[in-house]
Amino acid sequence: MIELDQTLLDHVKIIAEEAGQAILQIYQQDDFEVQTKSDQSPLTQADLASHHIISKALKKLTPEIPILSEEGEELEGDVVTFWCVDPLDGTKEFIKGNGEFTVNIALIENHQPVLGVIHIPVTNETFLATKGAGAKKIKDRETQPLLKQQNETRQPPIFAVSRSHLNQQTKDFIQHHQGETVAAGSSLKLTMLAKGLADAYPRFGPTSLWDMAAGHAILKETGGEIYTLDDQSLVYNVSKILNPDLIAVRNKNIKFNWKEKT
Repeated sequence: MIELDQTLLDHVKIIAEEAGQAILQIYQQDDFEVQTKSDQSPLTQADLASHHIISKALKKLTPEIPILSEEGEELEGDVVTFWCVDPLDGTKEFIKGNGEFTVNIALIENHQPVLGVIHIPVTNETFLATKGAGAKKIKDRETQPLLKQQNETRQPPIFAVSRSHLNQQTKDFIQHHQGETVAAGSSLKLTMLAKGLADAYPRFGPTSLWDMAAGHAILKETGGEIYTLDDQSLVYNVSKILNPDLIAVRNKNIKFNWKEKT
């Protein structure tokens, strides 16, 4: 089992930031190419550049640990320890030019995230956490600890919602709970929960392991959780890449009776 120490976290932070720099170089161009993958999601040069940087660096850092990346090959067998990577989360936001995209890197052990790094290239902010050691945000070399979130829910509650994937089921759920919304792309929604800027992020519809893993690790260290329909913590299994419907909450004791609207 790999040692979860500050040295490992620092290495992963540097890897995420290097990938972010490569993404920004392409983001600042006017003519980057956009392709369409088999699942109809967009793919850019930035996705691939980030993937290659992260994969190469993680293989050098921990050659014994396999990598599950959105732009890589699927893993087979009973893999309980692996890196879970989204090289460019929020490709649609990248294409739109609104800056709401991230680099997500997580380490999974026994089907749970134990280390997470989210880097925001445009703002040069990095959120990071390891199991049992708390979470923090770093911007321009200034470190800010992320405090444990309290379990009181605002009235009305504030829901983080996807800027590009907000469906009617989610709208109905929020209306049922008389909530307000704040929209964001990529894993920024999970960082909003970790900072206490929103109470929950309901997601009805497909997401993948790499969309949630890094943010989940950070959220756990600030007192939050990601639950599935049966009120169980989201698990990470390489044989089930697609996540079920879920809700992320800034404090694990916050409940919304969300099954009423599913």
